[in-house]
Amino acid sequence: MAMVQLSDFEAYAKKYLPKIAWDFFAAGADDCSTRDENILAYKRIHFRPRMLRDVSVMDIRTKLLGTEISFPLGIAPTGFHQLAWPDGEKSTARAARALNTCYITSTYSTCTLEEISAAAPGGLRWFQLYIHRNRAVSQQLVQRAEALGFQGLVLTADLPYTGKRRDDVRNGFCLPPHIRLKNLEGAFEVCKMNPLDPSVTWNDIYWLKSLTRLPIIIKGILTKEDAELAVRHGVQGIIVSNHGGRQLDGAPATIDALVEVVEAVHGRVEVYLDGGIRKGSDILKALALGAKCVFIGRPALWGLAYKGEEGLQEVLRILQDEFRLSMALAGCASVSEIGQHLVQFSKL
Repeated sequence: MAMVQLSDFEAYAKKYLPKIAWDFFAAGADDCSTRDENILAYKRIHFRPRMLRDVSVMDIRTKLLGTEISFPLGIAPTGFHQLAWPDGEKSTARAARALNTCYITSTYSTCTLEEISAAAPGGLRWFQLYIHRNRAVSQQLVQRAEALGFQGLVLTADLPYTGKRRDDVRNGFCLPPHIRLKNLEGAFEVCKMNPLDPSVTWNDIYWLKSLTRLPIIIKGILTKEDAELAVRHGVQGIIVSNHGGRQLDGAPATIDALVEVVEAVHGRVEVYLDGGIRKGSDILKALALGAKCVFIGRPALWGLAYKGEEGLQEVLRILQDEFRLSMALAGCASVSEIGQHLVQFSKL
């Protein structure tokens, strides 16, 4: 079967992954309303395309904190990639490097940071951090990532506790014996306790800054109040995210929260978005509403489940080609021409 759109990879992954792995990747919290709304919200946004614009030469490149990437899409942090493909995060890193884009490596990766770095030397990688009750574990991870050449630190802010994902509860989800959290071995057993530190506050940004020279990007912001606090505490970037709808069900779709956050920061930090990106036109809508770049989570896992590194490259290329085409049809020859004038919201 020809793989034409991202839903083709989703269908393949659902068919061939073990049910417990598929359910884990697909899960949203509670009724999955926020998970589903992340996708549906894009359908309420329409384009105002401009005609007779010279789009014979297209420039779809952008920069993340000064580093150029091939187009404004990266790979969001997701855990347990070996559930999708035996080489796990090593394949993810190689695919991201091949497409010259950013891969945010999860604390809960199933390959070591050293293995991931060696698999794709020279690739643009940020490291995503959960702060654990054992602060020494988190400190060591941050310092290892910096020493290995990771170029940004992404603090996930929306997980003081894990949201209730009903299928995981029903399945008694736990990693199979042959898959381990390589960077956390010996620190705790992930299935048997909550190792996350629910006491984390904004003041811990200062603690992180004392550990590293890496720019800090905060992930999980959905309101202007928290966006303003992020700027005040000196972060360099914000990822508007609701954790793929896996945390607080009933939180807004990220594309709906984006404008509020962008307006609050007034260009003082870069704003990114994840959640619900399924087409190149979704990327264009997010950029029109102020995102500098978007990140994909589940679709990257679908690509891995299909053909590992090769499958993920295919997912990225489809999105890249669709984004370029959407830009051209909307009358934009370069990313710099994209703005809020390009979209309108449905009146329904």
